Amino acid sequence: MSPFVASLSPHLFWDVDREQVDPEKHRRSIIQRVLERGSWDDWKAVKAEYTLPSIVEEARNMRCLEPTALAFVSCVGHVPKESFRCCSSKPSNLPPWP
Repeated sequence: MSPFVASLSPHLFWDVDREQVDPEKHRRSIIQRVLERGSWDDWKAVKAEYTLPSIVEEARNMRCLEPTALAFVSCVGHVPKESFRCCSSKPSNLPPWP
């Protein structure tokens, strides 16, 4: 396990084997988990591992992001919420079952 992943809260990886998490390969997933469910220490660790502009760019390309996480990353990154993919893509209006 990488030292970076080991420094993050264990509850962020409740559904995966932490030994298999690669900080570069799984960067978007790590960033999303920390933004949505991480502690302040987790945020500081992610910010130290990745740069703030790269965190914002990853968040801008996420299909979904919880409203509080969106507001936070929009504020710290000085980027309007409308520029995030999760705000610009429209959900399907088709019924789930015909």
